[in-house]
Amino acid sequence: QVQLVESGGGLVQAGGSLTLSCAASGRAISRDAMGWFRQAPGKEREFVAVISWTGRSTYALDTEGRFTISRDNVKNTATLQMNNLKPEDTAVYYCAAKFFGDGTTSYAAYDYWGQGTQVTVSS
Repeated sequence: QVQLVESGGGLVQAGGSLTLSCAASGRAISRDAMGWFRQAPGKEREFVAVISWTGRSTYALDTEGRFTISRDNVKNTATLQMNNLKPEDTAVYYCAAKFFGDGTTSYAAYDYWGQGTQVTVSS
């Protein structure tokens, strides 16, 4: 079992930056793909970014170039650096893990989820 806890959300003005962290416990996540998803009110959960267990990263079209995903297998964490935030980035952001994940962008493929952290971007 893996427990995931997100942190770092908050309120920021458009154009600003936030760094989200995902701390894993229960076992090492070095063989997991670590993904970030988000869900805005009234909308379905959508893919944001993923880093595979081999270190390959993939981004959604509207986050590529603004967001950077990384991982630290020693600290057992994953991080999402978000720059140039837009009001449409407002959502609850979730961290997810998939054992031996190759970087899938489908939320249904993930085994473990955090509780989410709210990101609000004001215009």
